[in-house]
Amino acid sequence: MMVEGVSIRAISRMTGASKNTVVKLLADAGEAFSDYQDRTLRNLTCKRIQVDEIWSFVYAKQKNVPSAKAAPADAGDIWTWTAIDADTKLIPSWYVGARDGAAAQHFIGDLAGRLANRVQLTSDGHKPYLEAVEQSFGADIDYAMLVKIYGEAPGPAGRYSPAECVGAVQRRVEGNPNPAHISTSYAERANLSMRMGMRRFTRLTNAFSKKAENHAHALAIYFMHYNFVRIHQTLRVTPAMAAGVTRRLWDLADMVRVLEEWEAKADA
Repeated sequence: MMVEGVSIRAISRMTGASKNTVVKLLADAGEAFSDYQDRTLRNLTCKRIQVDEIWSFVYAKQKNVPSAKAAPADAGDIWTWTAIDADTKLIPSWYVGARDGAAAQHFIGDLAGRLANRVQLTSDGHKPYLEAVEQSFGADIDYAMLVKIYGEAPGPAGRYSPAECVGAVQRRVEGNPNPAHISTSYAERANLSMRMGMRRFTRLTNAFSKKAENHAHALAIYFMHYNFVRIHQTLRVTPAMAAGVTRRLWDLADMVRVLEEWEAKADA
């Protein structure tokens, strides 16, 4: 249920387990899967990487935090930075935090440490990427920005509709990026899958994370399942298999095994 993004209360109702038990499993599994992917997703031979950010919020939207009752210190808007390999669809790195320069440097620095060779990188026009990429890669990268131009939101329900993209401009930043591969489409589609596949990312509902830690744990579980268990419809294998991280198809029992091994190590 967790890998399909079912809410904690819904899991509790359907299984009969207490909410505290479900939350503890969420936290333990999140830490175990984050640790496993941190150790395993290394020396990757990716060629084309796309990065993007997806918005959500913890406890209350940023504008409502001042008037929110008993809001925790981490309440407000929260962003998930994601990177995806355009060829294997592997998500090698993600970061949960703000949308500022410090977050960009942490995210891009982590991504750079997982790559074994020079890559072509494409991001949107978010300015913090510029310094972060320069700091982590220097000149050893082919980097371009795809800056999209948006018009007015269509129709009378513009408040709830995304603005219409009326154009895009390619900007070379470093190296010699191939114009044919300057795109963020895969990253944006992966973010859409996240929003559709995790209840806490759903817009315009009362579904949201109550704690930032649980938000991060849910993402670690989602990405573990996405990378190692879920067969990509186009590739016909999992992203981890396509990227050479594993040679076999995993199932949920393998995820349980990783959790149990982590728990045994923690108790030792």
